[in-house]
Amino acid sequence: MSKRLQVVLPDPEMADIQRIAKRERLTVGEWVRRALREARASRPVNDPETKLKAIRRGAQYSFPTADLEQMLREIERGYQG
Repeated sequence: MSKRLQVVLPDPEMADIQRIAKRERLTVGEWVRRALREARASRPVNDPETKLKAIRRGAQYSFPTADLEQMLREIERGYQG
């Protein structure tokens, strides 16, 4: 389902957006949708506190691991059979 969004802009700002959209051969609506998608994509979905909680929770565990070079050698041996 789609929703309509109304944004009130001062005339000079709207004129700038119209010029940019025209230069890019887009409607103002499509230009705004793209600008909003770009803005949304550049921001994290979760707040920083949620991410920190996940990191802290993971740090409580003690999983076996190895030296990076050793792990890469073992992985490569697995590929080679």
